[in-house]
Amino acid sequence: MSTLLRIDSSSRVEGSHSSQLADQAETHWRAANPQGQVVFRHLGQDPVPVLSQGTITGFFTPEDAMTDEMRAATALSDELIDELQNADTLLLAVPIYNFSVPAALKCWIDQITRIGRTFAYEDGAFRGLTRTRRAIVVCAYGADGYLDGQPFTQANFLEPYLRFLLSFLGIEDVEVVSVQATTADPETVAANVSKAEADLAAVAA
Repeated sequence: MSTLLRIDSSSRVEGSHSSQLADQAETHWRAANPQGQVVFRHLGQDPVPVLSQGTITGFFTPEDAMTDEMRAATALSDELIDELQNADTLLLAVPIYNFSVPAALKCWIDQITRIGRTFAYEDGAFRGLTRTRRAIVVCAYGADGYLDGQPFTQANFLEPYLRFLLSFLGIEDVEVVSVQATTADPETVAANVSKAEADLAAVAA
């Protein structure tokens, strides 16, 4: 059975353009995978805690030396990593906050980016260990001009970061669909959303 892991990271429960586009992506995925299952986390509603000292200690402790306290401290990381490793496709819905990812998503990233579980360092080189084959990243930008070749490209630390991170973890098939100017006038927003929806349909095809 195919599995889609969907992670929404907007602080908005309603009116989120990234979440609305992720709804479209999920609909396309369900149509292509009628017997599949979707695992969903909304980090704005159910935030993942920041890393603690105990969690970091557990990350770098060999399995046979783990204490009960360390296992408790890393239990959420284990759960989140299992969700990722069991998914065929990862769907990330991400608005740009202050030129990068929302803090809620960064906390999730810190929990799942774990040596020995999702990446390895061997013979002086890093190697991704994530089994997820594909990622679809939906990015929402309040302003215009963030994409390649546009005037504000240098301020876009969202898409380049996520592309690098996912590749680092071993997910090489990464599709990014963006909608810009989500704070513009209604006509502009509608046109931009319509284009992003068409891009998602093409990605699904």
